[in-house]
Amino acid sequence: MIKLVNGGVYYMNGAIVKENVAFMVEAKKRLAEKGTITYGILSAHDRGDGQNLKIRFDALASHDITYVSIIQAAKASGMKEFSLPYTLTNCHNSLCAVGGTINEDDHAFGLSAAKKYGGDFVPANLGVIHGYMRETQAKCGAMIMGSDSHTRYGALGTMAVGEGGGEIVKQLLGKTYNVKKPPVIAVYLRGKPKKGVGPHDVALALIAATFKKGFLKNKILEFVGSGIKNLSMDFRSAIDVMTTETACLSTVWETDEITREYYKIHGREGDFKLLKPADPAYYDGAVIIDLSRINPMIALPFHPSNAFEIDEFLANAEDILAQTERAGNAVTGGGFSLRDKIRDGKVFVNQGVIAGCAGGSYENIAEATEILKSGACGADFSLNIYPQTQPVFKSLADNGYVSTLLSCGAVVKPAFCGPCFGAGDTPANNGLSIRHTTRNFENREGSKPAEGQLAAVALMDARSIAATAANGGALTPATRVEFVKKVKKYYFDNGIYQNKVYHGAGNPQKEEKLVYGKNIADFPELPALPRNILLKAASVLTDAVTTTDELIPSGETSSYRSNPARLAEFTLSRKDGGYVSRAKEIKAYEEHRLSDGTLPESILKEAGITLAPDVSLSSFIVAKKIGDGSAREQAASCQRVLGGLANVAEEYATKRYRSNLINWGMLPFTCRKFDFKVGDYLYIENITELIKSDCTAIPAVHISGGKVKNIMLDVGVLSSEERDIILSGCLINYNKRN
Repeated sequence: MIKLVNGGVYYMNGAIVKENVAFMVEAKKRLAEKGTITYGILSAHDRGDGQNLKIRFDALASHDITYVSIIQAAKASGMKEFSLPYTLTNCHNSLCAVGGTINEDDHAFGLSAAKKYGGDFVPANLGVIHGYMRETQAKCGAMIMGSDSHTRYGALGTMAVGEGGGEIVKQLLGKTYNVKKPPVIAVYLRGKPKKGVGPHDVALALIAATFKKGFLKNKILEFVGSGIKNLSMDFRSAIDVMTTETACLSTVWETDEITREYYKIHGREGDFKLLKPADPAYYDGAVIIDLSRINPMIALPFHPSNAFEIDEFLANAEDILAQTERAGNAVTGGGFSLRDKIRDGKVFVNQGVIAGCAGGSYENIAEATEILKSGACGADFSLNIYPQTQPVFKSLADNGYVSTLLSCGAVVKPAFCGPCFGAGDTPANNGLSIRHTTRNFENREGSKPAEGQLAAVALMDARSIAATAANGGALTPATRVEFVKKVKKYYFDNGIYQNKVYHGAGNPQKEEKLVYGKNIADFPELPALPRNILLKAASVLTDAVTTTDELIPSGETSSYRSNPARLAEFTLSRKDGGYVSRAKEIKAYEEHRLSDGTLPESILKEAGITLAPDVSLSSFIVAKKIGDGSAREQAASCQRVLGGLANVAEEYATKRYRSNLINWGMLPFTCRKFDFKVGDYLYIENITELIKSDCTAIPAVHISGGKVKNIMLDVGVLSSEERDIILSGCLINYNKRN
């Protein structure tokens, strides 16, 4: 079904050939390395030396829980206008359901910023960020950066990267995205999917095969092969957007006449280019997927990689659900149950959701409708469907699909990302929800594990969700259902956008005033990196992986992302309820030192060693593998607002989280030996000189329970700009000084 190929390969004569079989001379290999689609796109956007990339993107995108802080940071850094086309969408807090006026206040700010600085503004409920960007902004051979981790438009020939807000700020200020040349992996598709198998099935199989091995981490995926022609654009895009869950950096696909037709339908045929790798083209590895052997999949809580074929799951439901229960009870402390969903040899679920950038496409919903015709949603199963854009909604309505869905008991709602991150359709405690959305982390879907609430979300394709709905909530793969696969033709109505979107890119109205709501606040002043630092552990996280949803929860907290101090109160609230108070206490000790000139006696006694007279006290977080999931910069900035100065981890789950730490002036330490406790200290002298000298090995003193030992921390490779950002205290300070 899926085969991983380690080491170099060539794509030649339409096949993947291992490097040691191809016997290429060195000169031909070097030429083949330049034969990838990836090489052509990166080299066209690179201002570096080809190895140390400095990328300028063609366009940027943010939604309404990221753009306020990004614009505030860019403004504080001296921005006068957007230096690139910048699209602001409103698809995360579009319900305006929490916090009084503050969500719509953010939208008013966004529109005023688009006018003042020259950007595009997509009003609430018109389209989810990635659906809109695919329809209007993607171009073959282009590069787009978004402040959302699922920024993926590779199926349209656009190399897209999801990063934290700091990287968007750099682009707005005319600076570059700096990254080492990433490895490129060929994803070779062959065969044709079975009837009833959808893009989520392919994506979940890919994630299950690669994520835990780290096979695709921080790499670029290039989709090639004869199987591509058997996939529609909606099918390709729905696979593409889920590649984020493999921890890859970006993607790009071969383009063809199906791609051209997509651009033509959307009135942008001029943005199409034929993209093909050379013959031969060299890759750093390969993933070979036989589409004909993919079966309907289900990703059980609490990660998209926890995936099984649905038939395999049903045959072993008791054992697999028992494992899931144990994982859930490790989070809640007990009381989490799923095996009660097994009745009469079947597994019954409570809710289905088809939504967002992964599930809410025209084709996904249309095929799901054809399947749902064979039955109807009963009172015990709710089905909520969110078309990803209003043009998709309109075409579904014009072609009769919405009417059929409503008649079958489904609820059809406007474009909204909420079910993907816990701001909508939160299932009941101990409920089981099946969703064609992007993630199913335990701290993401809206429940509150710290309060004993835990809802289970399993990921499935829209087709099998519809089959389950038609079967009264009994889990059913779509391959068991007879339905008409052919769907009615999609028609794109651009008038929806022409009549509603503010198009101001490249036309700043500098006399416009920014509209500030009551909840919009500036970031506090952050100090430069002190010369000598004493760090106290405010939280030690022992889970195998710590996600950004655990660092700063989504859901209702999203409404406060325009207020740094208020948002920081939620840091680790669903993971370590004592973190905020401990971090605040450490910060208070440092404020005492700044006013009194010395650290309090209690801290000096706890440290138990002679400290430099000008030592500064800050907090830090310890974790094994930290930063999986969302691109949200607040996962780092909230720690910084609370006085944090470092993370210590065995490894960082994603490049983007490590970059977020750096952009907020935090030290991204790694340490092989995981033996820290809450309240432990790390003492580092002359850290500023060590950072300036580009030293990666950082000598430190670890103080735990009165025991003192010397250890080595690793700060990793830092670019000259990253070193200066850390020394300055944060990206805002760095920009002000430059």
